[in-house]
Amino acid sequence: MSLKAHLESLERKRDELKVKLEDYLAHPSTDDLAIAELKRQKLLLKDEITKIQTNMEAA
Repeated sequence: MSLKAHLESLERKRDELKVKLEDYLAHPSTDDLAIAELKRQKLLLKDEITKIQTNMEAA
């Protein structure tokens, strides 16, 4: 898998988490731990995407 394809895959996953998180936040009965876990996963993806983009720009 090329770096660009990997980056696109991570961005899709991040977007999917964003939609899921918005859905969870729209329902007040959603478990706070589930919301926190989604936010953590989204942040990890964001960090990885930023790292890859920085490496691609440096190359």
